[in-house]
Amino acid sequence: MHIDTQGSGPPLLLLHGWAMHGGVFAPLVERLANEFTLHVVDLPGHGHSAATATPLALEAVVSELAARVPRALWLGWSLGGLFALHAAATRPRAVRGLALLCASPRFVRGDDWKYGMSPELFADFADGLRRDWRGTLERFIALEAFGSDHAKDELRALRDGLFARGEPAMQVLADGLAMLQTTDLRAALPRLSPPSLWLAGRRDRVVDPRAMRVAAERTPQARFEQIEHAGHAPFLTHADGVADALRRFAAGLEEREMSE
Repeated sequence: MHIDTQGSGPPLLLLHGWAMHGGVFAPLVERLANEFTLHVVDLPGHGHSAATATPLALEAVVSELAARVPRALWLGWSLGGLFALHAAATRPRAVRGLALLCASPRFVRGDDWKYGMSPELFADFADGLRRDWRGTLERFIALEAFGSDHAKDELRALRDGLFARGEPAMQVLADGLAMLQTTDLRAALPRLSPPSLWLAGRRDRVVDPRAMRVAAERTPQARFEQIEHAGHAPFLTHADGVADALRRFAAGLEEREMSE
């Protein structure tokens, strides 16, 4: 996998969402590079990791990242949150802290989980990938931007960044969508040992902020915060707010470590 490392300070690992790449985090990188050593990942099949032999699977990705990146604060946005959460659950010594940004342990409604997206919508996206994958991606990023008070700017940024590092393979898109549709990591929440930050956008139409609040309530040493006017990609439209939340969380990690 491609990992772009820059900045100075304690390690911060950034994991992007479905169909995107690490370059989408540019506004956040700009604000944090003087305070953290940033390890910005292109997930398998995406961006500069298009040719990697690593499959887009929770254990394979987390195993490689844990071996290549020093103990870090892991941040996962959307799909990237599943990898970060799996890392915190299975390799707590590698995860100094966990930051979930517009991400949920289960993305789809059902099995006593009422705040996810409808299974029918995911099935529609999967069918759309087979018929018109470009149109389906356009629909998905429009959904990501919807609700933000800067929706046009967010949509433009997502659209401009989508193919900036090449086109993701059709099979990788299908694999990522299937991961979002089927993964359920709720059982891991009560046993998580790293402290966690659950940072939601109040106007998010992909990940309901109530899902993140409920997940945080089930997790030890968890903090829930909400960016009031943000949609699904607040690091694009409310980068200062996201950066400030991460700084506060990282400062709390440092205070906790010093007191131990």
